[in-house]
Amino acid sequence: MKVEKINANNFMLFNEATIDFSKNINVISGENSVGKTALLKILYCALKVIKEVNSGKADKTKEQLEETMVAKLQGVFRPDDAAIGRLVGRKQGSNRTDVDISLFDSTDVLSFGFGNRQEKRMDVKFPNIQVDAETEIVYIPPKEIISSTENFTSLYDDYYIAFEETYYDLARLLGKPLKKGANTKEQNQIMDKLEKILDATIVQKDKKFFLKVKGSGEFEMGLLSEGYRKIATIMYLILSGSLGKNSVLFWDEPETNMNPMMIRPICETLVALAKMGVQVFITTHDYFVQQCFNLISAYPKANQNTLDIRFISLYRSEGIIRHESSHTIAELSHNSIMEEFDLLYEREQGMFYDN
Repeated sequence: MKVEKINANNFMLFNEATIDFSKNINVISGENSVGKTALLKILYCALKVIKEVNSGKADKTKEQLEETMVAKLQGVFRPDDAAIGRLVGRKQGSNRTDVDISLFDSTDVLSFGFGNRQEKRMDVKFPNIQVDAETEIVYIPPKEIISSTENFTSLYDDYYIAFEETYYDLARLLGKPLKKGANTKEQNQIMDKLEKILDATIVQKDKKFFLKVKGSGEFEMGLLSEGYRKIATIMYLILSGSLGKNSVLFWDEPETNMNPMMIRPICETLVALAKMGVQVFITTHDYFVQQCFNLISAYPKANQNTLDIRFISLYRSEGIIRHESSHTIAELSHNSIMEEFDLLYEREQGMFYDN
């Protein structure tokens, strides 16, 4: 179950957008407030609900399907007063959003729409597809949650907490026990790389996570840097089977709180996951992240598995959010990361020659 295309009309910042995606890796960039995170979240909501609807044992009524989709949008986007109509593009008068999401290897489309004055109602049509019960849809938000999993899910279940549901969903996945049986060859290769980065293995005890460092004992997550916590999160998701063949990973700004020296191993890990069959979506503002994927995509020697890496640039033009996509960053006409890099270089050259 992988996303092939989205067509979004009047959804949040998007006036009209039709974006095609890669089965393998999608690198989404752009300035702030051009819809990068909103794009990830709407795709995540759609896949999570498609899985729930199609892997359920009992058929749901039309009203129950509608309630499921509405509840997911409310939990992930957290509009004021839980009114989903606030996700419609802001214009004067009565307006409506309509979104279609297509999947690879399926002719069915998830379609939904609602007006800006609606709170808990929408028109929705779900695709009727087979969903592997082991397929997981994973969203990693910018801030880590692995250091708080011990009590987070129970608090979220019982109390109103001002956290997006992506954190809750991730905490639940981290609460899964390890799978029985041996890891696959691909999983072991990824784990070996990650364990070398941290020089440690990950341990879970009673929903608490520790890094076990050879010769130094176990360190609780709260004592580690956030970058290490993020890598530990990926490690456990692989070990528990949440990141396996046919899973989909959404990672919002993986570079957040990450030392630049860690960027290359993280990108190589995402490439290894894509080779294993995971569809990867990331957003980034980081030069190193973008360049790491560009080197793999642009040079055949670095991409012997011929992964399809797609660079998607969101940008604002004449007040409208537009997009372009390519297989290398050199083909992008709009690239906010490289534009700022060039400006920095020009400022340095100006200072050098002024002296």
